[in-house]
Amino acid sequence: MFASERLKGIDVFVCVADSGSFRAAAERLNLTASAISKGIARLEGRLGVRLFQRTTRRLALTDGGAAFYRTCIGVLAELEEAELAMQADNAEPQGRIRIDLPAAFGRLQALPVILQFVQKHALLLPHISFSDRFIDPVEEGVDIVVRVGGPDIWPAALEHRFLGRERHVFCAAPAYLNIHGTPVTDRDLEHHQCVAYGRADGTVSPWNFAGSRPGEIERRVMPARYIVGDGEGQVMTVLAGCGIAQLPTWLIKQHLADGSLVQVLPHLASEGLAINLVWPKSRKALPKVSALLDALTVGLMPLAD
Repeated sequence: MFASERLKGIDVFVCVADSGSFRAAAERLNLTASAISKGIARLEGRLGVRLFQRTTRRLALTDGGAAFYRTCIGVLAELEEAELAMQADNAEPQGRIRIDLPAAFGRLQALPVILQFVQKHALLLPHISFSDRFIDPVEEGVDIVVRVGGPDIWPAALEHRFLGRERHVFCAAPAYLNIHGTPVTDRDLEHHQCVAYGRADGTVSPWNFAGSRPGEIERRVMPARYIVGDGEGQVMTVLAGCGIAQLPTWLIKQHLADGSLVQVLPHLASEGLAINLVWPKSRKALPKVSALLDALTVGLMPLAD
């Protein structure tokens, strides 16, 4: 089979996977839904595997389809790089760009920056996903990853830009403090209702306490009455007057500003996780990637206190 034959149907397959339905893909490609369906059927017949699980309500990639999708978007990305390299004078960000964001930080902080950027560039087509796990952008075909935290040593195929670190503060609602009093020392927290972050596997994240020496941090798992596995859920719990939590300032700045939350034990506030932008080295030369990286740097760096 000629290489050109192998490329047939890939663009249709990727569009269906991105769109989530034959009808939506047909509208994007200016084809009929029937043509899309037949194109996928021919591709599945050639490959000898089912690419999608079809029900009356949804369309989902099979395991084989997901693996083929990752390969296809990698191939299309390389073709795009080659084409744009031949058009060096074309500096306008354009084309599909995949961005993966952490859940809470992504929705509240990174997404507004991205949407503002995309609205200025009509030819840009963003595909935005949310996950808190560390993904391999090369393997999964992602152009830019925003992460709070990350490995100490980044893989050789990736570049990253350190934007700063979170700042973690202790906070509570005024109504809670009126009833239970304001803690003065870290030991006072043992007599308060603590709102901690917990994972699905049952582990509870420790709180960080600034030590007496610069940069010194003591990590301690506190006895918590409330364990909540989502940052925004923790904020809601604290706003409801349920207790004291340790939270990053980017998550509660507005609440601190309007007085709905009050910082306590300010002398024990500490640095948190690093905020990083991550991307495959091969993608940096693309105008859409380099421009969005710069926009995210300007938009997110002030959030790292």
